[in-house]
Amino acid sequence: MTTTRPLQALSIAAAAVLLLGGCSQGAGSNPASTPGVTVQIEDNNGARAVPARPQSVVATDNRTFETLADWDVTLKAAPRNLIPPSIKYASDESIINLGSHNEPNLEAVVAADPDVIVNGQRFAQFHDDFVRLAPGAAVIELDPRKGQPLDSELKRQVTVLGQIFGKQTEAAALSSDLDKSVQRAKAAYDPAQKVMAVNVSGGNIGYLAPGVGRTLGPVFPIVGLTPALEVAGASDDHQGDDISVEAIAASNPEWILVLDRDAGLNSKDPSAKPASEILEKSEALANVTAVREGNIVYMPADTYTNEGIQTYTEFFNSFADALEKAKS
Repeated sequence: MTTTRPLQALSIAAAAVLLLGGCSQGAGSNPASTPGVTVQIEDNNGARAVPARPQSVVATDNRTFETLADWDVTLKAAPRNLIPPSIKYASDESIINLGSHNEPNLEAVVAADPDVIVNGQRFAQFHDDFVRLAPGAAVIELDPRKGQPLDSELKRQVTVLGQIFGKQTEAAALSSDLDKSVQRAKAAYDPAQKVMAVNVSGGNIGYLAPGVGRTLGPVFPIVGLTPALEVAGASDDHQGDDISVEAIAASNPEWILVLDRDAGLNSKDPSAKPASEILEKSEALANVTAVREGNIVYMPADTYTNEGIQTYTEFFNSFADALEKAKS
């Protein structure tokens, strides 16, 4: 009996040392996981158990790259062709390149032997291929669901990723930052002011319809913006819907919100003209209130390939800054 307590104490101390050692994170590695331990999450395909703090991670959803990079999650494979240079994964040669959605190298995922595949956006169409090629992996998808507010969906995405990677506190902070940026924009915006959203690509201006238009369409219901123009049958086409500069001029918006598609794709192409040059130097738009008063707000340059929660938080804060400045 006299030796029981010392031996128990020694065992507990040893276990504590092992536990602390297992929880430490070396450079370039994911937070340590315990084999067989899972976390219950719910993705677009329903409730399921996935490995907690997985060690071999593949990600294909552009909306998740910045979050995973900020959390120092090591990726074994990703479509590096689609990762903007602003995110460190783009230049990481150790990451197996899955190519692009137009020319994917899906079979390369086998070499990664993933525990978890964070799939979505441009690669959503390959869900069944990943299930077949990596049968031991949990293939999760957290794309914003149709009919749901985009801000809520972005928060859902990082919340679930936080559960998987043990980053609940960081995920909550991202959600809070988005909420604050939206509230700033709402507080500064006057519903009497008409707003138009456009996409500039290849020197052409595309119309991004309120609610449904690519990237900026969902901003209208989130902030409660008053559309300068509504077009029947508008789509979510990646280049926007056809619109003439005369139609923009006739609608005379007080604010123009802009997605510069080329900035996210052709930033190194010397022939690519920035959206600011197309809009601000257009003679046909010179008398539009938004152009004349400088009320044009551009989304971050890498938006087209980085549409995550941080991108929208930055945009809403920029919009709020411009609205507040215009009032002063």
